[in-house]
Amino acid sequence: MQVGRALFAAVAAIMITFSADHSAEVGLAVFSGWAVATGLVLLLGAGLAHPRGRRALPVLVGVLTMLAGMIGGLPGIRSTTLFFALVITWALATGIAEAAFGIRGLRTGVPDSRDAVLIGAFTIALGVGLLVVDPAYRLDYVIDGAGSFALTGIAIGVGIFGGYAALVAVFLGIAGFSPKREPGAGPAQPTEQSVGESA
Repeated sequence: MQVGRALFAAVAAIMITFSADHSAEVGLAVFSGWAVATGLVLLLGAGLAHPRGRRALPVLVGVLTMLAGMIGGLPGIRSTTLFFALVITWALATGIAEAAFGIRGLRTGVPDSRDAVLIGAFTIALGVGLLVVDPAYRLDYVIDGAGSFALTGIAIGVGIFGGYAALVAVFLGIAGFSPKREPGAGPAQPTEQSVGESA
């Protein structure tokens, strides 16, 4: 599940990085595709990779993420206001949920709880970062020999989401390919041979 989330986050980050258009339409299109795909990964992972008692978090985050993706996928309502309202609401809701479940899991020894806490913190930071951006911000500037340009609030907001996606892709990619320790496994026991050698 971590590798699947990392893969789709990497695709979103690449699409935003290499797109010259950071408008609300492009930002919501990328967010929508990423959110629907990530929601499917979380819901499938909840059924296939999680025991019955630990399905609440991926199901909750998966449903919220898919709903946000479906709303962002409606072309007729895409706007700067919708981008900020939708992504901020999604980020704070799912970030708090993931961090809270992760903190509780750390206390009870649930595997991957530390990953949930960190991803939850990253997601909350995304929401807070977008909250401090003024959607109406616009700075016009000129580069000699290149022409005139404008830095807008939506371009900053889409860029922040792209940075978040890149961070999540790297972190979950590393976590997904790292060897996992079985829950409850204690330190390795010395073999009979090593006991004899130490004697």
